[in-house]
Amino acid sequence: MDTLVSMKVFRHVVEVGSFVGAAERMEMSAAMASKHVMHLEQQLGARLLNRTTRRVAPTEAGREYYERLSQVLTELEEAEQVVGAASVVPQGRLRVSSLSAFGLSHVMAAVADYAAQYPQVTVDITLSDRVVELIDEGFDVAIRASPGGMKSSSLIARQIATAHLVLCASPAYLRRHGAPKTIAELANHNYLQYAGVSALELATGDASPRVRLSGNLIVNHLEAQRVIVLQGAGIAMLGTEVIGDDLAAGRLVPLLVDDVPPRELPINVVYASRRHLSAKVRSFVDFLAERFANESLWPSLEQIKALAVR
Repeated sequence: MDTLVSMKVFRHVVEVGSFVGAAERMEMSAAMASKHVMHLEQQLGARLLNRTTRRVAPTEAGREYYERLSQVLTELEEAEQVVGAASVVPQGRLRVSSLSAFGLSHVMAAVADYAAQYPQVTVDITLSDRVVELIDEGFDVAIRASPGGMKSSSLIARQIATAHLVLCASPAYLRRHGAPKTIAELANHNYLQYAGVSALELATGDASPRVRLSGNLIVNHLEAQRVIVLQGAGIAMLGTEVIGDDLAAGRLVPLLVDDVPPRELPINVVYASRRHLSAKVRSFVDFLAERFANESLWPSLEQIKALAVR
């Protein structure tokens, strides 16, 4: 028999003074209620109730057990209520990991609005370009750019926006070094590499070998890479979630969009499972999806091509 049910039956028997009354509370027969108490007595090796034809009363051991058991069951029921409420009402600490540049330019404003709408949720957000391990590192949600799609089948990804990877440079750099007209000419330019990403190799489309882009600067932060490109240090491949405003304002210029077409870059919000999803995670994911679905974040592919150097 279920010992926890037996404990609850015993508490009710003591409180109402009868098996019939306890059985009504537990929605079972009086005979079944009696069996539950007998099961508990066998488990404990002690008599808990004195039974007469007119009333049921706890023994000394039963009274002591009832006092301790009642407190434990009350705390358990309160815990169940808290957990149940958390699955309905967004509350508690929500740990979020977000891309750094995208986080600064877009996510932080969204988080401020979310926090205002759901004051019972404490949003603990970390900005980083590192791919965190959601479960191992204790994050509830991560916002990621996934050019190759999601690699882990254990995670659920919901796309909230689309950016594009664009080869670009500043007008100042292009004035000093000239704009490359072909992929082959990229070999003569300073390519600013992102740490941990393989050097970019591009096919020229003819019998010539592939062009391997290289340069004298490597950084491990997308916003830092953006800054040095804006300073005219070289050419880089960056996503429009980082440089969209710079392209629109003319601070950066797309290059070779016909030979090196901008590559689609999905922006996903990632979480561990659809099953038993807490209200705080569900509400945050839905909030971001609605927020970015109704907002134009970056130049479109057509606009990028229109801005490119010819």
